[in-house]
Amino acid sequence: MSSEASLVPPEIAHWFEGRGWRLRRHQTDMLAAARAGDHAFLVADTGAGKTLAGFLPTLADFTPSHLAGSAAAEGLHTLYVSPLKALAHDVQRNLMTPIEDMGLPIRVETRSGDTPSDRKLRQRSKPPHILLTTPESLSLLLSYPESAEIFAGLKRIVIDEIHAFATGKRGDLLALSLSRLQALAPGMRRCALSATVADPEAFREWLAPWGEIDRVRLVEGEPGADPEVSILLPQDARVPWGGHAAAWAVPQLYEAIRANRTTLIFTNTRFLAEYIFQLLWDVNDDTLPIGIHHGSLSKEARRKVEAAMARGELRALVATASLDLGVDWGDIDLVVQMGAPKGSSRLLQRIGRANHRLDQASRALLVPGNRFEYLEAQAAVDAVHEGQRDGEDFRPGGLDVLAQHVMARACVGPFDEAELLAEVRSSLSYAWVDDAAWNRVLSFVATGGYALRAYDRFKRIVRAPDGTWRLTHPEHAARHRLNAGIILDAEMIEIRFRNGRSLGRVEEQFAASLRNGDTFRFAGMDLEVEAMRDMDLIVRAARSAATIPSYMGARMPLTTHLAERVREMLVDRPGWSRFPDDVREWLEVQDWRSQMPGPAQLLVESFPHGGREYTVLYPFEGWNAHQSLGMLLTARMEAQGLRPLGFVANDYSLALYGLVPVDDPGALLSPDILTHEFVEWVQDSHLLRRAFREVAVIGGLVERHHPGKRKSGKQVTFSTDLIYDVLRKYEPDHVLIQAAWADARERMTDVGRVGDLLDRAAGQLVHVRLDRVSPLAVPVMVMIGRETLPAGAADDELLLEAESLAEAAMDPSKG
Repeated sequence: MSSEASLVPPEIAHWFEGRGWRLRRHQTDMLAAARAGDHAFLVADTGAGKTLAGFLPTLADFTPSHLAGSAAAEGLHTLYVSPLKALAHDVQRNLMTPIEDMGLPIRVETRSGDTPSDRKLRQRSKPPHILLTTPESLSLLLSYPESAEIFAGLKRIVIDEIHAFATGKRGDLLALSLSRLQALAPGMRRCALSATVADPEAFREWLAPWGEIDRVRLVEGEPGADPEVSILLPQDARVPWGGHAAAWAVPQLYEAIRANRTTLIFTNTRFLAEYIFQLLWDVNDDTLPIGIHHGSLSKEARRKVEAAMARGELRALVATASLDLGVDWGDIDLVVQMGAPKGSSRLLQRIGRANHRLDQASRALLVPGNRFEYLEAQAAVDAVHEGQRDGEDFRPGGLDVLAQHVMARACVGPFDEAELLAEVRSSLSYAWVDDAAWNRVLSFVATGGYALRAYDRFKRIVRAPDGTWRLTHPEHAARHRLNAGIILDAEMIEIRFRNGRSLGRVEEQFAASLRNGDTFRFAGMDLEVEAMRDMDLIVRAARSAATIPSYMGARMPLTTHLAERVREMLVDRPGWSRFPDDVREWLEVQDWRSQMPGPAQLLVESFPHGGREYTVLYPFEGWNAHQSLGMLLTARMEAQGLRPLGFVANDYSLALYGLVPVDDPGALLSPDILTHEFVEWVQDSHLLRRAFREVAVIGGLVERHHPGKRKSGKQVTFSTDLIYDVLRKYEPDHVLIQAAWADARERMTDVGRVGDLLDRAAGQLVHVRLDRVSPLAVPVMVMIGRETLPAGAADDELLLEAESLAEAAMDPSKG
């Protein structure tokens, strides 16, 4: 008998044979890792059967040949954790096929925020064999007193699409949950799956219990067919100067939908999903079934669309990142990315939704909104073909998440702080926590901190005479479970018809701008506002509407890897020959009239336009970094008497404008701007307040929900702002102030990338003084005055203004 045959139960081998499949090498390797008692990290292309590979050891444990006549044990055997609810439901649907075909005695259920409360209650008393859940729902389940019984027999945990959340706060929460599970079930083995990671070793280290990285087996999948990726160009071959919606492509996109069985169209924001969906319906003369999917739609609407896609009933689906990961719809034959991809790994993930088979090439079409986005799209295509990946780096776990975990542990029952600290430190994310940091977190959970200890409402845990910590009152457990979580969208308002049917949610800020009789478009429907009742927006069908809700969701950052590629493309003059004529001409005129920003340089251009003086920088460090730098530089300009009027930024450049020319940009860009001025700016701006608001909610200091009601966004902001002012005055080193600073520096401002930018400025700053706008400046210049509008809302005006600016920039007679 071969070694492979000895690993694979005959029932599983026969099932594969019956479907005309063969077991892939990485699938048998996962069985081998489980047989050896090792943890495993599987990296394999989309369509390689990763999820099935992750579950094969579980299925093997329930085969008749393994059970040998014994009944399958009751209780939870395997946990599956995914970043998306949709993915968990899709996995359940696909997992039932082999279970039913082989007649295995396995019960599979999902648990998320959408799961009915009666089912959640039953799962705690009679858990299924396989539970599919999310990091947040797992943390909540671990907060119940019966959690020790629920998880005592746990054999495996399978973490899908680990790259999507391990490096962020959801990863912090999951890391703490893994440590807790390992303490409850010492024999539990960890398994993680991913298609797109740049540094597998970093993820192996994150996955491992502390000191056990040698027991995490790296399993690499068989290579699949290379994807077929192309960039859609306008029929007149002129890529737009400005705009991000790529609305110009809708007629061509519709023809692509007609020519394919099923097309999945990705956008980077919910606004763009609604906008492109509506434009497609405007040209849908054949009345093709086209759907929409994003996180603000009601769960009923999302499930309806997911089911229709699974049945092959839709010709196209417009979606956001809500369907980025893992969803296995084999009939999708084309994936479209509207706008810039922002990263090669993200693009590869989305491309993999097409065909979803290892031996068939996935087909994808990228649709750039402007000329810089064309370069970014080309850079991403090159990276995909070269097998280059990108992604975020790991960073120390957040103290606000740790505080939430401590509170969850207290909800279970009394705990010994030394035991809990050892448990916490057993994860890579929190191995850094020293005694001082731990005591500050405990003090915060117990009293709110030094400045707040006089208020009873912040006293949640207390040390008992036996030295253990326990809740001060049982009601704190219910309040914790009602408010715990990591994902903090802007405060949302429910949209309902008069009969109570929910359509989804819009942000409170948008809803507050509406009056009775106003109309807007949502989920492809035109709606008229009837009333605002409590936290519900009551609507009815309208004949027409123009407004589409905008959302405050985070911008997808341009990865450092793609930014470097774009910079290299700009100075690779022979390589310009593969670009469309208008893009090549744009770069050639820029090179002739000004200069190209080299990979190690920071190009700064100054020129007059329309009675103002402009200074345009080309850092390619992403919108967040440019936005932060713009605020710092305008403050410096004001201090130096340069009379700034404002700034605008995109992912590629930053434009400052004022009344006085900037003759020495090097003086503005000195590295000391990140010391005193950065600190002063952050403390005096809304940035730190917003960061504090988020960590205060995550850490449990401020509650969004009370039994039977929810606080409005204004109420949460008012509460956190009051506490923030108290702490800044009386306890500036409070644990949540520290956590807010960590967020502000590392996420919201991309301070590391600003530092890299300033290093380049100190070394190789190139300043070019021009008599008028340069070709490279046109895309950012057209944003002035419109930067607060949602992307796509003013595309026609942007294009008209861009052509006017471009005429001045590209006219050789004025060179």
